[in-house]
Amino acid sequence: MHFSSSKGGAASPDVACFYEADTGSWAYVASCPATGAAMIVDPVMNFDPAAAATWTAAADEIAAYVEDEGLSVEWVLDTHPHADHFSAAHYLAERFGSKTGIGEKVLKVQDIWADLYADESLKGRSDWWNRMFADGETFSLGNMEVKVMLSTGHTLASVSYLVGDAIFAHDTFMMPDSGTSRADFPGGSASELWETLQNILALPEDTRIFIGHDYCKGGRDPACEATVAEHLAGNVHVKRGSTREAFIETREERDATLALPDRMLHALQINLRGGRFPEPDAEGRRVLKVPFNRFDPR
Repeated sequence: MHFSSSKGGAASPDVACFYEADTGSWAYVASCPATGAAMIVDPVMNFDPAAAATWTAAADEIAAYVEDEGLSVEWVLDTHPHADHFSAAHYLAERFGSKTGIGEKVLKVQDIWADLYADESLKGRSDWWNRMFADGETFSLGNMEVKVMLSTGHTLASVSYLVGDAIFAHDTFMMPDSGTSRADFPGGSASELWETLQNILALPEDTRIFIGHDYCKGGRDPACEATVAEHLAGNVHVKRGSTREAFIETREERDATLALPDRMLHALQINLRGGRFPEPDAEGRRVLKVPFNRFDPR
């Protein structure tokens, strides 16, 4: 676990950061230092694609931290319907009696994948979350205010959560040495990602940006945090002087070489349900679907 302590003042959260090595994913617990009110962001449910089996070690590590620190989890949030890991939002929300939330445009992603899975029951299911956030909405977390920022590009439904001097920016930025996240999933857009990145870089330069993934470039240890100033100075895709045209060309060329995540076709049918598993049949059997010949091999 990496811990990023409050920088002082009522608007600076404590942030505990949890790395899940199988998917290179980061999950977070942000808490109000004054009250202990907390939110969990992008928790991971462990999954073995070969066995199609889940377990809860990564989520239980987060839960143990919350319990050890005596925090009160008010929200369990996803930034978007993840393609590379299962969400543990439903599991942890049930454990702590918390509310769940995601961006309201997830309904459009449900439409896309209802077709890909040939499953109309995925459509229009806002009831799988307690709240679906619009761009600019706010809510309280102890003495702090959380602002929701629409952050499209990686997906058309992505949002970031801004809490004082910390932003949970998911699959937008990576660490400065690795640049930015891919934008080639259904509904993704490199041009929209550029606009999202610029909106985040317009925040105060001491803002801590917490990212969704790190793949330990060059064999370094996993990392998850850099300031706006550090990205402006050294992000290999969007540092000062970068242009929109060059970014889009670089991002699209890179994305064209990337294979689909090995968990994607399993994960979306879970994550578009807010982390719920498919309903069992009368015999108690649960089945995942795989779209057939809907994606090109790479």
